[in-house]
Amino acid sequence: MEPARQPVLVGVGQLTNHSRDPREVKEPLVMMAEAAEIAARDAQAPQLLHELDSITVINVISRSYPDPAGQLAERLGARPSERLYTTMGGNSPQWRVNETADRIARGEVRLALIAGGEAMHGLRLARKAGVQLDWSPAGTPADMVGDGRWGNSPLEQRHHVQMPTQVYPLFENALRVRRGWSISEHRRHLAAFCARFAAVARDNPYAWFRDGKSAEEIGTISERNRLIAFPYPKFMNAIMNVDQAAALILTDVETARRLSIPESKWVYVWGCGDATDHWFLSDRVDYASSPAIRLAGERALGQAGLRIEQIDHFDLYSCFPCAPQIAAEMLGLPADDPRALTVTGGLPYQGGPGNNYSTHAIACLAERLRAEPGAAGLVSSVGWYLTKHAVGVYSSAAPPHPWRREDPKSYQHIVDDEPHPEMVDVGSGLAAVETYTVVHDRDGRPSLGIVAARMADGRRCWANITDAEVLERMEEVEFVGQQGQLRHHEPTQVNIFEP
Repeated sequence: MEPARQPVLVGVGQLTNHSRDPREVKEPLVMMAEAAEIAARDAQAPQLLHELDSITVINVISRSYPDPAGQLAERLGARPSERLYTTMGGNSPQWRVNETADRIARGEVRLALIAGGEAMHGLRLARKAGVQLDWSPAGTPADMVGDGRWGNSPLEQRHHVQMPTQVYPLFENALRVRRGWSISEHRRHLAAFCARFAAVARDNPYAWFRDGKSAEEIGTISERNRLIAFPYPKFMNAIMNVDQAAALILTDVETARRLSIPESKWVYVWGCGDATDHWFLSDRVDYASSPAIRLAGERALGQAGLRIEQIDHFDLYSCFPCAPQIAAEMLGLPADDPRALTVTGGLPYQGGPGNNYSTHAIACLAERLRAEPGAAGLVSSVGWYLTKHAVGVYSSAAPPHPWRREDPKSYQHIVDDEPHPEMVDVGSGLAAVETYTVVHDRDGRPSLGIVAARMADGRRCWANITDAEVLERMEEVEFVGQQGQLRHHEPTQVNIFEP
């Protein structure tokens, strides 16, 4: 018999709105409410929305509401005592599941809703048509939960280490070198890797792109698939231009029984882990690993009492190809493991609705686990630049032990204590490239090189390259390890790397 307070996911809802006309556009708040209603119907207990005592809304980018959770509660006819709104970060959905499950187990929360939604596609559609959308009044939320620190430093911003499209390629190129691939081998690997995700999205009814792009389509540079930042063309980048919402309903075993929710709908939260890598990219141990993913995964699997070999299904956060590759390695998955790394198709193909992608991943995983009684699944989620991490382990079977979550504050020091190179603001003298990328303009031309360089004494330094010939060469000949001279441009406070 399960403990009465064992946390269990009982309802999931997803919504994808492929509007073609501005009149068909739905604002995020409306879509979240619809997703919540779908989740309640999924639990076969529509009335439970009126009993919610906790509502969390995942940070919304496409509309700022003054009281997101309160406004959602009003639409649902709920009067929860707890109304939360998260800070930015794609780790937020899984982190909130972890926190909520823990509070359910302690008896502090009885029935909780976690929801999020975005309408970036609708906004662009309306702006293009010159249509004013009749959405709920905008405003600034008073309070947020989560780590709200900004993701990059002024030094990084000066060197354009800022946009995810500029940052994640730095990880990818470092990963290529550590795995010993040539640039051409790497291109082929990336295209095949991404095609496997696109194939999953093809069969996902909620995915934004269901065309199942081939490896050739994904890997071939074209007018539709221009290079964004080496080595990623457009089809390898997360797509935020989507209108999607998702919702999760969590409760305890006792309440699920009281509400007559069929046990066939129950998906248990078996384990969880949360950890943060060295906050700024400047301070990372290296650019081909993530000690925090490793740690969060160890804690989640440890709490669940499972080995990675016992996990049947995964959804590893996939904003860019390097993210699931690094996560898989940190979790101990062999490179040739046949298990798929996504149940949705990933952010480039399922769609990347701002901070809310992992709510969709958890919903998809829950449906997969319900269809396979006894199966286990794992979700990893990421905030900022492989910075904030949350991992959850789920199963349709009841866990053999009561819920015992280890406070993340008790083990975060393991990552914090990892040694890392010292970063310097002003670079000069001989240095070698640690990792790099080449950013392209909208016409597809290389426009800027971003370099993490290691000086002769081992210290790390950011630098840029603007020489057009050098930029072209950086995409054809391996640049990691390349030596050159650093000089500091005083007026802009930017370091320049000259090979």
